[in-house]
Amino acid sequence: MEPGDSAHGALAWPKAAAGLSESITEFESSGELSCVNQETVEKLTEGLISHYLPDLKQLKTALQELTQNQVVLLDTLEQQIAKFRECHLVLDINALFTEAKCYHDKLVNIRREMVTLHEKTSRLKKRALKLQQQRRKDELEHEQRREKELERERQLIAKPAKLV
Repeated sequence: MEPGDSAHGALAWPKAAAGLSESITEFESSGELSCVNQETVEKLTEGLISHYLPDLKQLKTALQELTQNQVVLLDTLEQQIAKFRECHLVLDINALFTEAKCYHDKLVNIRREMVTLHEKTSRLKKRALKLQQQRRKDELEHEQRREKELERERQLIAKPAKLV
């Protein structure tokens, strides 16, 4: 019987099993190990191998295919995880850009306010300088008027005539 011949193996199986049972009974009755028919053992082994070998080969092929599919699936999963992380990084970067734009707008507003305040302080300084100059001018004019009045009063005060 050939190992790949499954139809004959299926028919040979009961015959081999019958021969085995005879051998076993001989083995049990005699108590010796040499009573087992070697040819029967070989035929049973061949029958068993020919019966299960095609299924085992199919299972081996199926397991190899499953293993390959698992490897492909793991690779795909790792790629998806990498894409997912990249998307999160992009979202984080977008959030940072949004935050940076917000802070840039705040800085522009602060700069605008500083320019406005600088202009106001410059105008106030000019006004203060003009007021100070006007006050000094007014004080000087007031002082000059006072001196003129004092001079006029001195001139108006009668002077004693000199006796010569």
